[in-house]
This record gives sequence, C-alpha cells and structure tokens, in this order.
Amino acid sequence: MNRLTASVAASGFASFALLYTPQPVMPQIAAEYGLGPAAASLALSAATLALAVAVLPIAMLSERAGRRPVIVVSVLVAALLGLVLPLAPNYEVFLVLRVLQGVAAAGVPAASMAYLADELDTRKLGAATGAMIAGNSLGGMAGRLVAGMASDWLGWRGSVLLAGVFGLVAALVVVFLLPGAQHGPKRAPSGMKAALKDPVLLSLYVVAMLLVGTFISFYNVAGFQLTGPAWLETLVFLFYGFGSTAAAFAGRLADRFGRGRVLLLCIGVVAAGALASLVWVPLGLAVVTAGFFASHTTASGWVSARAPEHARGHAAGLYLAGFYVGSSIGGTSGSTAYEEWGWTGLVLVVLGWLALTAVLAQNSSARVTRESAGAIAVLPRRGSSRVPSTMPTEAERTSAGTSTTTANGSGPPS
Repeated sequence: MNRLTASVAASGFASFALLYTPQPVMPQIAAEYGLGPAAASLALSAATLALAVAVLPIAMLSERAGRRPVIVVSVLVAALLGLVLPLAPNYEVFLVLRVLQGVAAAGVPAASMAYLADELDTRKLGAATGAMIAGNSLGGMAGRLVAGMASDWLGWRGSVLLAGVFGLVAALVVVFLLPGAQHGPKRAPSGMKAALKDPVLLSLYVVAMLLVGTFISFYNVAGFQLTGPAWLETLVFLFYGFGSTAAAFAGRLADRFGRGRVLLLCIGVVAAGALASLVWVPLGLAVVTAGFFASHTTASGWVSARAPEHARGHAAGLYLAGFYVGSSIGGTSGSTAYEEWGWTGLVLVVLGWLALTAVLAQNSSARVTRESAGAIAVLPRRGSSRVPSTMPTEAERTSAGTSTTTANGSGPPS
C-alpha cells in the first residue's frame, strides 16, 4: 500500500470514527431525553443526512480547490466539533452540532474516491478502493468501541468526548501524512451531465442508497435488541473488522473477475446475514457487516472506473450523496420498522431492499456486457479490419468480465 492509499484510508478512519460515535450510546441518549428508537436514531441520521446534502457541492469544490485541501480541512473541523458535541445543553443543540459535523465530514468521502482515481492506474483502483473502505470500516468500529466501552463509566457525554479526542489524533495524522497531488483533477463543464446520463452510474447511486440503508438499520437498533451492559453490547462493533477484511478482499476480486459479478455475490452475502440474524442476532450482524463493506467497495470502485475522467468528482459525489441519503433515511426507516414490527419485520423490509439492489446490479452488469459485445474488443494490428469509433474502456470491459486481449494477426484471439 503506497502513501497516498494509506493516507486516504486514514482520513476515512478519522471521519467515520467521528461520524458514528453516538450509535452505541443511543439507548442512553434515548433514556435521558425520553425518546423512542426512531427519534434517538436522529443522533446519527442528522449527521449523515447533512453529509448527503453537502457531499456533492464539496466534491465539485474539490475539482477547483484540490482534493488534499478539502480532505485536510474536513477532518480537522469534524474533529473539533466532536470535542464540542458532548457540551450540548439539550437534544436540539446536540442535533444542530451533529448536522454541522456531518457537513464538515463530507469533504473526506467527497474527495477521496476521486483523489485515488486521479492518481492511480485503473488496474490498481479496486485494491486501493478496498483499502479506503477498510479504513472507513476500522474507523467506524474504533469510534463506536471507544464510546460504547466507556459509556458505563463516563456516561454518554464523557464517552463521546473521549471519542472526539481519539478522532482529533487521527485527523492530525492525516494532516501530516497525506501527500500532495501529482495530477490535477480533470475539469470540464459537462462533468455533471456525464455523471447523470449514464444508466449504469445512476443504478449504482441507488445501489449505494439501498445497501447502506440495510446496514445502518441493523446497527441502529442492535442496542435495543441485545441485552446486557453497554460495554458488552458494544463488542458487536468488533464485527467491523470482518468488514475491513472483506472490503480489501472484494477490491482485489473485482479487479480480477469483474465488478458486476462480485457485487451480486456480495449482495447475496448481506441477504444471508439478514436471514441468519433471525436465528442469532450477533451471527447475522457479522455476516451483514462483511457483505456490506465488500459490496460498498465493489460498487464505489465501479463508479470510479466507469465515470469519465472529467466527471469522476461529480460521479463520486453523487454516489456518496446516495450513500448518505440511504444512511439517514434508510436507517430511520429501518428503526421505524423495528419499532412497529420487531426484528422479524425489519429483516423482511431489508430483504425487499436487497432484492431491488440485486436487480439493479444485474441490469448494470448486463448493460456493460452488451456494450462490450457491441464493439470489437480485440484490436487487430494487421489486416483490413476496421476498429469502430466508439470502444468500451478497459475498466468497463473488466467490469463485464470480457476479454481485453490485443491480437497480433497470427492466430485467434484468446
């Protein structure tokens, strides 16, 4: 892993550690303010919805201001707000601070995907994206563990403050280690149009929304479903370690076998985890976590590879907008389903979301395959064959799992 990839992973670690800190202490927040599970989930949803709104404008800003300055300012401001958060005198002020923190944190995901795509060869992008998502996963796990493990002794305010200090240390590491860009972002006035007119990209934006809605729904209510002291319940967040491993593995698999195939496989893993949770909740959470981070790695890498160079920032911003809209709205919807119908009702709801996700992934993969089949995928060096004017990119052929071999004219293509 090179310095750029490691630093981008560290920025994701810092931002996710701060963003998801309140999740394990939601039952304590609910008890203090007399809230139900759905209302308490706003402690998380307020930040992620604000991030969803801010991520696209900040992604466009990174096209002009540069990726590195946006990432650095983002992690620092989010960390400083994390220190102020536990001083909120009431729940309303707490939610306002969470909204501001979500806006601040938006710079990391808004710039990171495009930063990697700008600087790295396409053939290495899947593995790098996997490392970035692994950093996100570890950050989410670390922030939750710090807050949850300390909550029995420090209360939710003290534990959130401790997590804020932890996030600030991680942010300072990013400030000193993140390298400057070697290649500037490709700018063009048609970038947003290109990011919006591609049906495959549009499907992937919705895939992100449905996947993260499923994932966050489970974790938002896990504390209400499990029984025991807060520090013991917090141990379920160790499952994020499975997510980190699965993300890195899925990135390499996608580079080798094609993103469409791997994404469908990962969605199947998430569905299997949802069903397993009906038997034993911790087992289901472990499988869902691994499947989700593997799916997210594959889908986000597909967006970066599919988008034209001049539209990478816009496409990454739209993907992440969908991701965080799903985190906020989907997470709250899942909490409401749990409140109304219990854990079984939640599982049935998310299985419906996953079925739609699988349809979108399958249609996108089939479309890329048709695009590849509709053009000559082998380039002759001798003879009179003519190459069509429009060719699928190497990344698109790889996503579809089709051949990218160059023939020399002396034998059949491999």
